[in-house]
Amino acid sequence: MSSPPFTQRFPALESRDFRFLLFGQLISLTGSHMQQVAVAWQLYEFTHSASALGLLGAFRVAPIVLFALLGGVVADALDRRRLMLFSQSALAGVSLVLAIATRQGWASAGLLYAMASVSGAALTIDTPTRQALVPLLVPRERLAGALSLWATTVQIATIAGPSIGGLVLEHAGVAPVYFVDAGSFLAVIGALLAMKTRTPARPGATVGLAAAREGLAFLRRTPIIRSTMLLDFFATFFGGSMLLMPIYADQILGVGKQGLGLLYAAQPVGAALAGAVMAAVALPKRQGVVILWSVAFYGVAIAVFGASEWFWLSLLALAASGAADTVSMVIRQTVRQLVTPDELRGRMTSVNMMFFMGGPQLGEVEAGYVARLTTPLFSVISGGFACVAVAGLAALLSPALRRFEPEARPTTSPR
Repeated sequence: MSSPPFTQRFPALESRDFRFLLFGQLISLTGSHMQQVAVAWQLYEFTHSASALGLLGAFRVAPIVLFALLGGVVADALDRRRLMLFSQSALAGVSLVLAIATRQGWASAGLLYAMASVSGAALTIDTPTRQALVPLLVPRERLAGALSLWATTVQIATIAGPSIGGLVLEHAGVAPVYFVDAGSFLAVIGALLAMKTRTPARPGATVGLAAAREGLAFLRRTPIIRSTMLLDFFATFFGGSMLLMPIYADQILGVGKQGLGLLYAAQPVGAALAGAVMAAVALPKRQGVVILWSVAFYGVAIAVFGASEWFWLSLLALAASGAADTVSMVIRQTVRQLVTPDELRGRMTSVNMMFFMGGPQLGEVEAGYVARLTTPLFSVISGGFACVAVAGLAALLSPALRRFEPEARPTTSPR
């Protein structure tokens, strides 16, 4: 018997516009992850400083903290397709500036920090807009499959990008990585221009403080969402040591640029494997407990990576941390889908963005300064154990999270 067509296995791909955007995003995200490896390595070559590497996270997260909620308000009110065209063009421009500056010898640590801030500002529009756009491209009954395909695509790009970036760094240098990333955005821009779906501004929607307050008021009334966001923030804050990876590749493991790419790819490999398993089996009943154990396991894996002096063990530990983080992430997203109204999705995404991007970026600052005051090993190991402590505190202080089960559908608390 012949196998069914690819679109019968994955019905969401029958949507032409979703299919275009999905494959365009795969190419673009792969380029973006190549760029992240190049930026970290170039900054390390400029400074040879753990704190300077950590400071990169502060420049990335500052515009996210300042403007993310505004980005969510805009995503809920304006034409999402046009907003993505703007944000993707801005991100492409960042890579083009870095490529030209590096090729001409103008690049510096200051320029890398500045471009990190510009990228962060563009993401405050791009992330909530993209997550609010996808549900408009597929029928409602196929949305879960579309989101699963999207998550898988992200993980594939996260695996491929650092690995390819490490190879290009090794054989061609930094500037070609930036040129490739700038060109990769053409795939998404082309997909958006080719879309037949139109996403006009929502009638009656406004962009202003009242709309932002509406989103924050919903968050205050919904303790289960608030608990998961806070847990995510503190766990990734203490586990945020990815920008110390060049030090591990160079000084501790001695694997160089190509090994650096593999270290960056290890976490998403574990994440992709865990995601595939979760797509094939039913989610557990006591989902709140699973979230807490996943965060604790994530911390243990990070501590093992920090202590390892063997490349293979480092890769396994990073893969395990990626798997644990994916289990926690999938269940957290399920919780938010259960309780967030459609008209607030952009704003909830933007608030969550401050937590899930702010935590690791600020954590990289913390990890860099702790590494400077002590050692990189102590910084990573202590951060891993702090993640375990955070999971324990959350279990004690958040009954709504600890007791969450899908049958006991959470409700908003009274004003």
